[in-house]
Amino acid sequence: MASFFQKAEHMIAETAARLRENIQKVIVGKAEIIDLALIAMLCEGHLLLEDVPGTGKTTLAKTIAASLGCTFRRVQFTPDLLPSDLTGIYYFNQRTQEFEFRAGPLMAQILLADEINRATPRTQSALLEAMQERQVTVDIATHPLPRPFLVMATQNPIELEGTFPLPEAQLDRFLMKVALGYPDESSENDMLVRFERSDPLATLESVVGPEDILGMQAQVRDVRVENSVRQYVVSVCRATRLHDDILLGASPRATMALYRTCQARAAIAGREFVIPDDVKQMAPHVLTHRLVVNPQTRLRGRAPEDVVREVVNTVSVPVESV
Repeated sequence: MASFFQKAEHMIAETAARLRENIQKVIVGKAEIIDLALIAMLCEGHLLLEDVPGTGKTTLAKTIAASLGCTFRRVQFTPDLLPSDLTGIYYFNQRTQEFEFRAGPLMAQILLADEINRATPRTQSALLEAMQERQVTVDIATHPLPRPFLVMATQNPIELEGTFPLPEAQLDRFLMKVALGYPDESSENDMLVRFERSDPLATLESVVGPEDILGMQAQVRDVRVENSVRQYVVSVCRATRLHDDILLGASPRATMALYRTCQARAAIAGREFVIPDDVKQMAPHVLTHRLVVNPQTRLRGRAPEDVVREVVNTVSVPVESV
């Protein structure tokens, strides 16, 4: 049985390496961001990309969809976007004299919700059922979404005029929040050379298919987590609820999310077990957007990411007994 798990984890690691290499044909110098996106897919989670325009958020989503062989739809969120524009509608077909369902973009396997914070709360809430339940309800009928299903949403943290901040319930549905950041000088130069004559995304081929992804998602859940490491995950999340600089700590859903992402990180690293360093590395990405930090803390210039790292450092790390 142990050899079976070892083979499965090595297969996931090899597939992740091929996916990373394929995505890097388009996305330059963002290996960590690519790994986080793959972890989100393996955990059946969703990704919130927050950064200024032009940093490659949309290109990343398109490249991941192409590499995974998944159907892809992009929706530009605006104040006049309606929930039915996402979920689809029933219309009366005069030829058949029956009502028929016309699917919306939520029926794609990977959905890019561009500038999600520009849509009204009513439209944002239409994503809640899809993100959590993997289904949409139109009128009285419920339609299951295709699997795998991944929402990659973008928002600009600088331009706030005419936007509707995501409520806590919506933020909690995102597995991770990631900032792409500017490329370093070498990567930016390499990007110019790579895109000089053609767009590599136009000729990018898929590495795996949807069925392969579903198989890996099931295998990730078999990654072993020792009792001491499991308690470490729980202790880190509970510590956020007791910290003086945090008004609202991590929810139980956040605890589960941190646990799953650690399993996925171990799997793409070729390990059949989770180590404490997985928890340390994943905690800022999984917990930061779920916490509400005291206004005084923000006024002192402390970012939520810094508070999360401080919390993690205050929790005792489990050590292997000899």
